[in-house]
Amino acid sequence: MLRRYQYRLYPTEDQKTLIAKHLGCCRFVYNWALNLKNTAYHDGGISLSRYDLTNQLPALKEELPWLKEVNAQSLQQSIIHLSRAFTNFFEGRAEAPTFKQKHAPEQAFTVPQSYTVDFKQGTVKLPKIGSLKVKYHRTFVGTMKSTTVIRQSTGRYFLSIVVEDGRKPPQPADPIPDQTVG
Repeated sequence: MLRRYQYRLYPTEDQKTLIAKHLGCCRFVYNWALNLKNTAYHDGGISLSRYDLTNQLPALKEELPWLKEVNAQSLQQSIIHLSRAFTNFFEGRAEAPTFKQKHAPEQAFTVPQSYTVDFKQGTVKLPKIGSLKVKYHRTFVGTMKSTTVIRQSTGRYFLSIVVEDGRKPPQPADPIPDQTVG
């Protein structure tokens, strides 16, 4: 079963700058991919897949060298998030995806791998950011799937880690016919 653990982050001023770069670049790639996908559909009736968009990412990084300053997997994860947003839209679970805004109340980027958690030191090491101080109020056991860095509009930072703990989800209880209403 997947479980999510959220911890408070305490980055230094330099690390806050690097996190802001990651947030901005991931937002830019998401908006770029959304614009490209909408334009291709409205102009030619073509639906671009996430693989088509991911394959165009290296050319975009050559055109815009400041995208190389952040973790490439986080940029790819932005395109995966966009793909998931369109899937949710077409299956009726959500509204159509919209462009991300710089001044949103909460901003986040995902790091799918290449990060390490150290409970004894109270740190997490993220690619291209370094070692960040974290307040671990509880530990976890299992396989780490991904981590997300979240910045709130209040200036607080959080680390959200998704863990596969190996347990099976509980089975729902069958309703009792005489006691069930509705």
